[in-house]
Amino acid sequence: MSTQLQKVKELIDLRAEARVGGGEKAIQKQHDKGKYTARERIGMLLDEGSFEEFDMFVKHRCTNFGQDKKHYLGDGVVTGYGTISGRLVYVFAQDFTVWGGSLSETMAQKICKVMDQAMKMGAPVIGINDSGGARIQEGINALAGYASIFQRNIMASGVIPQISGIFGPCAGGAVYSPALTDFTIMTKGTSYMFLTGPKVVKTVTGEDVTQEQLGGASVHASKSGVTHFAVNSEEDGFELIKKLLSFIPQNNMEEAPVVECTDPVNRMEDSLNEIIPDNPNKPYDMFGVIGAIVDNGEFLEVHADYAKNIIVGFARFNGQSVGIVANQPKMLAGVLDSNASRKAARFVRFCDAFNIPIVTLVDVPGFLPGTGQEYGGVILHGAKLLYAYGESTIPKVTVTLRKSYGGAHIVMSCKQLRGDINYAWPTAEIAVMGASGAVEVLYAKDIAAAEDKAKLVADKEAEYVEAFQNPYRAAQYGYIDDVIEPRNTRFRIIRALQQLQTKKLTNPAKKHGNIPL
Repeated sequence: MSTQLQKVKELIDLRAEARVGGGEKAIQKQHDKGKYTARERIGMLLDEGSFEEFDMFVKHRCTNFGQDKKHYLGDGVVTGYGTISGRLVYVFAQDFTVWGGSLSETMAQKICKVMDQAMKMGAPVIGINDSGGARIQEGINALAGYASIFQRNIMASGVIPQISGIFGPCAGGAVYSPALTDFTIMTKGTSYMFLTGPKVVKTVTGEDVTQEQLGGASVHASKSGVTHFAVNSEEDGFELIKKLLSFIPQNNMEEAPVVECTDPVNRMEDSLNEIIPDNPNKPYDMFGVIGAIVDNGEFLEVHADYAKNIIVGFARFNGQSVGIVANQPKMLAGVLDSNASRKAARFVRFCDAFNIPIVTLVDVPGFLPGTGQEYGGVILHGAKLLYAYGESTIPKVTVTLRKSYGGAHIVMSCKQLRGDINYAWPTAEIAVMGASGAVEVLYAKDIAAAEDKAKLVADKEAEYVEAFQNPYRAAQYGYIDDVIEPRNTRFRIIRALQQLQTKKLTNPAKKHGNIPL
């Protein structure tokens, strides 16, 4: 065999060694837990045959605690680039078969390299997390590695889309990278995230808690809001990532994606003319409205299990990608509270960063009252949503379906927060407050002196409803651009978005604002 052929064979052997990571036994262990390996995951995510790997031959440099006696090619993470539906993406997948996927200095450098490359090329970066945390043997070098990744997450924020898939453990400092990215996906039963594990919690607070109870997918999807999606399997997770990317541009300099539309633009939806109950305190399902007006009824909900009184997610109108923010009258009557405000504010800011227009569907009776909300800073959280809408320069179309009262009216993309097109249904009630509350304030003395208090209250409430609790007072001042027939909502939104395609709006020059956090 010639020298050259020997060297080629050596290369082929080294590649084969790198591809098995921590070895066949470790791979079997991973499979036994119902988890895939790093390379299998990348294969499921990317278009077939599109993956190009970086740094396959990297080894760690640690000599502490006997580390110099054992090396794995690639050092616990698989990195590179490929395509999803033909679009360039960068990817890194932690390999749990190598040192439990723990992060070393060289592993961090590999991750930083693909993130730097993604920034230069203006393409999304997808991180697949499955790691026991920092490699303790490397001490401060591992911590420095984490910090280097976090800095890149921060610099990439709002420039390229960043998606984190949590398909195993993600604990300690490692949780901050997903927290800094745009969307996080967790798998039920096999993934968890927490800063301090159950043992530390038990030692410090005395609480007995399992990993699942402390930081499982369902906990973070419903209670903390840390994860945007909780999926049943890794396969579902990868399909979700692909679907999510289909709504998002490659970077902040591109427009939102447009696909061919097979749903008629002027499709009427007669059911919408009767969807609002006669009783103003009776709920209805906002998903019925969303499904009726978007292309083919397709809606990708974000944060589905968290703060259900507000709905956020992606859809298309005439093929154009759009973000939707909508109050949900079925949950807490659609009121805004701290969690709903935070959820919607972050979604609005994401859409604004990546040039995705927003359609806001309003039916909000106000903010949730009570000491729990006030002590929890509902003023600050509500201000986040207010800030997000007011700061955004993307096209904004608002449709008020029913209630829009007080401060909540302002916060939900009103005309004065630079809403471009503000429509209302004839059932809209746009006022400072509802009739009963208003009458109590306006006619307190008259009610106290009246012989038939109930009749006076009823008469005054009827007067108030007639005079104020309708869309025409707001339309009279130009705060509502038009009162529209509900069944025609799809067509009117599409026409508004078409008109707004050439919108140009810039904010004053500044380093950055000081959003109320």
